Amino acid sequence: MDRRSFMKLTAIGGGAVFMSGLYGHAPAAAAGNTPAPYDDFYFVQLSDVHWGYSGGANPDALNTFRKAVATVNALEVQPDFIIFTGDLTHTTDDPKERRQRMAAFKEIAAGLKVKSVRFIPGEHDASLDNGAAFKENFGPSNYTFEHKGVHFIALDNVSDPGARIGDTQLEWLKNDLDKQAKDARIVVFTHRPLFDLVPKWDWATRDGDKAIALLMPYSNVTVFYGHIHQEHHHMTGRIAHHAAKSLIFPLPAPGSQEKRTPLPWDPALPNKGLGFREVEAQAGNDYKLTEFPVTRT
Repeated sequence: MDRRSFMKLTAIGGGAVFMSGLYGHAPAAAAGNTPAPYDDFYFVQLSDVHWGYSGGANPDALNTFRKAVATVNALEVQPDFIIFTGDLTHTTDDPKERRQRMAAFKEIAAGLKVKSVRFIPGEHDASLDNGAAFKENFGPSNYTFEHKGVHFIALDNVSDPGARIGDTQLEWLKNDLDKQAKDARIVVFTHRPLFDLVPKWDWATRDGDKAIALLMPYSNVTVFYGHIHQEHHHMTGRIAHHAAKSLIFPLPAPGSQEKRTPLPWDPALPNKGLGFREVEAQAGNDYKLTEFPVTRT
């Protein structure tokens, strides 16, 4: 039984459902090729684990990630793949400690039932060594892959400590997009937002406008990112941008206060504001986003 058939028979125990603006029907085929039939699938986005964090914003930090892994493993239908959108580990000035945190993160992530798991770095993982430790542990920080008619692009907007994608990677992005049909279904993963959400909080990419300009000619582009530790939805032209919750502590609403200090931990609701999401590619025009808490009990 596929996921769509399953959902017709059962109720989802997750959370809010958001219909994404991923419009169009064409797959990520090379320009001029005949579109392939659509194939239903879904993936899970987890973000901002910050493994190694210790502090009052989440006194249960050693357990939160493990609880989320257990919740994903308990999903009625397992996703096609899982993506972590950055800040796998909490920042440290010690290169040895950074690698130890990444090793510990990998050990816990290895407990996921789904073995197709992809990663991109956050600035906590990569900005102090230009992504060296991340690449040692997880491979390239920018890459592409295909899945059931969708072209996925992972962008690195954190390894440059200046919060830039950089000209070299932008040229790589242009060359990749040149191979896609203008109505190809394209999904981009980043850590920071590509648009200026709150620049004074580092919630922006300094040359993100150049990436958006390259993506704008394509009619079916959606961006999923992390970094801001909360669900957030935004449109730049016809491109939808969706931020995910974190698995460590929530941050305030964009621009709502002077500094982006973590929201106070609530001992009565220790996982308040934390969670992950399912992203279901649907045969009409849309992606359906379903938000899940860290635990479902």
